[in-house]
Amino acid sequence: MVEDEIFLGRKESIKSISNFLNSSKDNAALIYGRRRVGKTELIKHCLKKTNTTSIYYECKETSDLNNAKSLAEIIAETFGLPPLAFDSFESSLAFLYKQAQEKNLILVIDEYPYIQKVVSGLDSIIQSLIDNNKSTSKLKLILCGSYVETMKSLLSEENPLFGRFDLIMNLKSMDYYESALFYKDFCDEDKVRLYSVFGGIPYYNKRIDSSKSVRQNIIDLIASPGSRFENEVQMHLKSEISKMQNAYEVFEALAKGFVRFKDILSQSQVSSSPTLADVLDKLISMDVVAKESPINDENNKKKAGYYISDQLTLFYFKYIYRNLSRLAVMAPDVFYDKFIEADFEEHYVPLAFEQICRQFLIRKNRSGELTDSFEKVGKYWYDDSVNHKNGEFDVVTENNGSYIFYEAKFRDEKLDSKLILDEIQQVKNTGLLCGKYGFFSKSGYKEIDETYKKQLILYELEDLYRE
Repeated sequence: MVEDEIFLGRKESIKSISNFLNSSKDNAALIYGRRRVGKTELIKHCLKKTNTTSIYYECKETSDLNNAKSLAEIIAETFGLPPLAFDSFESSLAFLYKQAQEKNLILVIDEYPYIQKVVSGLDSIIQSLIDNNKSTSKLKLILCGSYVETMKSLLSEENPLFGRFDLIMNLKSMDYYESALFYKDFCDEDKVRLYSVFGGIPYYNKRIDSSKSVRQNIIDLIASPGSRFENEVQMHLKSEISKMQNAYEVFEALAKGFVRFKDILSQSQVSSSPTLADVLDKLISMDVVAKESPINDENNKKKAGYYISDQLTLFYFKYIYRNLSRLAVMAPDVFYDKFIEADFEEHYVPLAFEQICRQFLIRKNRSGELTDSFEKVGKYWYDDSVNHKNGEFDVVTENNGSYIFYEAKFRDEKLDSKLILDEIQQVKNTGLLCGKYGFFSKSGYKEIDETYKKQLILYELEDLYRE
């Protein structure tokens, strides 16, 4: 069933929530994550798998009393009671805790920040209800929300709810493998392309049409006036950021490839370093930007880089946002051919392929399938004294001081011994000592010298999507 596709790849999350629901000791859970990541559907799916009576309530951006009335209707319907009248959200919660003295009950409060905003001291009220009913009530409370910063604040030591959650889940985007389950009818090459645009957000991936090409899906979903995701990125940003101008300028700089703080500051024309730091911190908390330091110099702030971590946001600012006026007056297919196609194939997708290869290594490392397991994976900063330059290798693993360098090639030509040896020599020139060298090739390999094979780890594209 299409309905269950969203849960492909969410096995660990389902297991964690199910364990919470079935535990005789756990009382409260906090589940949060960015918009469209699939929190609500995941929770509803888990509720369907339990026989315990459950109440799911999605808070509204309205008054305390209106929310209390809406919840009262659901409570009455659930328990077969006559119409109930509560004068506040607090009284409705107190009623449910009392009802759960007799039998097990699950209460999900979704979009919690909406009700928290209008009920003064709600965090303290819930803390008191949890503490005072811990030994007498069988109610399991799940607080859920998309305003990541607000939900994270519930975990701070200053918040009354600190230490009250038995399960804390920050639901992240799916990785490349999980995402591909939504478009399994495409070839492996196209799975890479689709992930590079729509990333790991189930809401986006469910809209991909397997009867259309990758190009047509991109045009229909985001690269044409009136497309389904035409305003998606801006809506997501506006929901959490008030000073949009600064954020947009930062995104434009990041999309152009400026990743160092000082370069972003000069390119984005943000007024000051503190302002830029605030914007970047906000975007990181929203899970749309990531800060990454090289694994061999993690504490060096000057070498840290900032990257757009949400693929649709990256694609939007890379190709759409800067060309909105052109998109409005051009035929979508002409726009795609002129402003997207060449760079997309030559630069954008190959960069996304590097991220996919890193995710592949993490998956295999977690499952214990790698012969050469590792403790860290990421970028490696180098100083090339031979050629008088410095830079980064994008995919390097480290295990107890031992490194493996990986190169990812998303191109039509097969890799041969000459290219592989050239890459190895480049690594050696930097002074990075590797026991082995890994390669990912979209098109496979040819004429690999047997002398070097013991030093090589060779992956083909099909390895990344093999079950």
